[in-house]
Amino acid sequence: QVQLVESGGGLVQAGASLRLSCAASTRTFSGYTMAWFRQVPGKEREFVAAISSNGGATDYADSVKGRFTISRDNAKNAVYLQMASLKPEDTAVYSCAARAGVRRKGPADYKYWGQGTQVTVSS
Repeated sequence: QVQLVESGGGLVQAGASLRLSCAASTRTFSGYTMAWFRQVPGKEREFVAAISSNGGATDYADSVKGRFTISRDNAKNAVYLQMASLKPEDTAVYSCAARAGVRRKGPADYKYWGQGTQVTVSS
């Protein structure tokens, strides 16, 4: 069992930066691939970014590539999403997720999920 709790969401203006954090409650955090997804009402959950268990490899959605950076600190059982140059289209509930395996982009590939944190970008 892995418990995940996101934080850091909020309301910002277009062009601003924001950092999301995800804290994991597990003794084996370093063995999990971690990812961020986002979702808006009426749409499917969308892949944002993923990072390998040791932090050596990352994947990004084309829509956020070059603006967002995923990172992790295994000593702190935490994963982060640094968001820059935020756009109104980035508005969504952002959730972190974990899986025991290689990086995947499908929500169904992830077993553990946090409750989500709201990010709202105004223009």
